[in-house]
Amino acid sequence: MSATKLALVYLIIRMPNDSSEWSPLETTTHQEHVIKHVVGATVLGWFIAGEAAHLLLDIGFLWTIYLDGAMNLLPQGVAISELDADELNGADKAALAFDAELLLNEGREAGGLERFTAAPVDCLIAAVELFARESDKRLVVQDAAARIEITCRLEEAEISVLAT
Repeated sequence: MSATKLALVYLIIRMPNDSSEWSPLETTTHQEHVIKHVVGATVLGWFIAGEAAHLLLDIGFLWTIYLDGAMNLLPQGVAISELDADELNGADKAALAFDAELLLNEGREAGGLERFTAAPVDCLIAAVELFARESDKRLVVQDAAARIEITCRLEEAEISVLAT
């Protein structure tokens, strides 16, 4: 295969995840406030419920990123108890609380998680950036060696989390 064809194949494969098609987005005052509190914490795991991704931090807080890019930060016990009852029942909340305690006690290597996904990478939050592409938002959390992307697709009402 020629170098030109290899380059073209590479571009086709990389384009969907290429940050260059995303434009930096200015953060709101509230987002800046939340980001200042999460810098220096480590992401232990996450779950998606309703229209939000919820990241458990090693400081015992749940960082919630909503579909529209808005965010919130609450102690994990308070955050889990306040989750929308239409989306999660009492048993779901109990499983989330149990998983959160496992992650806080055992770290991201915790086994037996029912509702949380343990972070597959060790990500001490050093920087948080927000990007936009049309109605979509992408929040990028990174440290020197790891990166976690939360992509919010407003029109599809989808949130995804990718760790590398």
